[in-house]
Parts: sequence; C-alpha cells; structure tokens
Amino acid sequence: MYIKTITPDDATGAVADIYKAEIDAMGRVMEATQCWSARPDMLVPIENLLHQMRDGFSLGLENFRLITLIVAKHVPSSYCSHVYFKSLSQMLGRDKTLAIQDDYRTAGLSDQQVAMLAYAEQITLDASRITEADIDALRSVGLTDLNIADIALAASFRNFLSRYFDAVGATVEPEFLDADPAVRARMAVGKQ
Repeated sequence: MYIKTITPDDATGAVADIYKAEIDAMGRVMEATQCWSARPDMLVPIENLLHQMRDGFSLGLENFRLITLIVAKHVPSSYCSHVYFKSLSQMLGRDKTLAIQDDYRTAGLSDQQVAMLAYAEQITLDASRITEADIDALRSVGLTDLNIADIALAASFRNFLSRYFDAVGATVEPEFLDADPAVRARMAVGKQ
C-alpha cells in the first residue's frame, strides 16, 4: 500500500465495526477495504454502496461477479481479477471461470449473460460509444431497464474501485492467488 491507512489494531468507531465484520466473515481485513481508511469518512458510504448494490443486484450475485471479472480484465486490475476469479471459481468451477475470463462469448454462457458482459465491457472501454440501439439490443435478450441500470452501476462502480485500488497501491492477498503460476499470470492483467 502506498498510503498510510488505519490498521485493524488502531481502528475505532465505524471503521472498527467494518473491520470487525470483515474479520468475522473472512478472517482478515482486505487491503481493498483498508485502503479507504485513509479517508475514514468515505469508508462507510463506499462499503454501504457496495453492499447495497451487490446484495440488491437484480440479476443475482453470480452475474454481479461475472461483470466484475470482465470489467477488472479491461480496467485492467490484477487485484480485482484475482479476487473475483477466486470467488467465481468457487461458484462456477475453475475451468468455467477461466473460459469466461478468456472469452466470455465462447464460454457457454446464456445469450443474456453474453449481452450483459458485452455492455459492461463497453462501459469500461468507452461508455461514450453506447447508443440507444445498444440498450434496445439488451432489451431484446430480456433485460429490463432495472437490469440494464444495475449492469451499468456495477460496471461503473467496479471501474471506480479498481482504479482507486491501483492508485493507492493495494496488493492482492495471498489467499486470493491461484496455486497454479500460469493461472496467476493470466489474472495479472494490470499492476503486478
């Protein structure tokens, strides 16, 4: 980490509460959480927004994580690629997740999921090129305006988070690194 942050031992108030919840759930405080503590006034709203967006995501947790994996690849964010590869591998299996990260268009996903990920990818690469025709195409595969808004929120928020993590030097925790060096290299899409 490039910036000074609040350690779990030094945390008080709302920061301590967030850290405790993460320790209870994961056994540690992730650097992705700790890096916000340089601005403790931002930690609570950022965490609340992330949880509200993820927990209320209209297309479910799996699709939220799929969006994150694809966006992380194109930001590019090694940190988020490693973390979400690990979480999706536990949900979908390692080989399927590798296939999705490699090319989601040929990984056996539904037409709706492919359209969702193409939209998230375009948001990351150049959202200014998105047109009403692109939104109509999303509707044609059964996505509602709520779904489309959720995809745009998830992709845009991940862009923000991933870029911030790199900007302040957050590094991926060892437990999120795949045991296979070749897979680790594939997930190292950005900062090493």
